[in-house]
Amino acid sequence: MKREFSKEFKRDAISLVIDQGYSRVEAGKSLDIHPSLLSRWVREHTKDGCDAFRGKGKLRPEQEELRQLREENRRLKMEKEILKKAAVFFAKETK
Repeated sequence: MKREFSKEFKRDAISLVIDQGYSRVEAGKSLDIHPSLLSRWVREHTKDGCDAFRGKGKLRPEQEELRQLREENRRLKMEKEILKKAAVFFAKETK
């Protein structure tokens, strides 16, 4: 069974390594987590800072913007196709 960890737990675990000087192995043993998992959390925290550990389905701001732009692009393409079909229809009607 996969364990889930809260954002606070992850930040506390990272603090053991970064702020208190524990090795990843020592901190992992004391928290009963694998050192490689703790290493990944430290990397995510270093890379994303306060945006790290957003939770399930929560996107970073740039990911959310990209999602919105793709949706808008899809909608605009669909509207363009509708307008093309309407133009063809009305061109036939006027002949």
